[in-house]
Amino acid sequence: QVQLVESGGGLVQAGGSLRLSCVASGSILRINAMGWYRQAPGKQRELVAVFTSGGTTNYADSVKGRFTIDRDNAKNTVYLQMNSLKPEDTAVYYCNAEGLARNLRRFGSWGQGTQVTVSS
Repeated sequence: QVQLVESGGGLVQAGGSLRLSCVASGSILRINAMGWYRQAPGKQRELVAVFTSGGTTNYADSVKGRFTIDRDNAKNTVYLQMNSLKPEDTAVYYCNAEGLARNLRRFGSWGQGTQVTVSS
């Protein structure tokens, strides 16, 4: 079983910054893809930024140039640096990871989410 724990959310004024962290733990052999999604009230969950299984990064158009995803593979951790935050970035941010567990079964896990609120 693989668990994801996010941290770093909070309340910030428009134009401010936050840095989210997500740590994966458990019976992990390999993480193939890992990244961030968000869900605002009344909206569907959407991709924010991810490291893909092909080794590339994908960003939502709405966050390009403002958000940066990076990772520490040794710590099974992914970060999301969010700059120039806007009220429309307000959402619950979820971490997702997909890969292979030590029992050689594939896993796909979600974190519990962390709230990001941007005031105008």
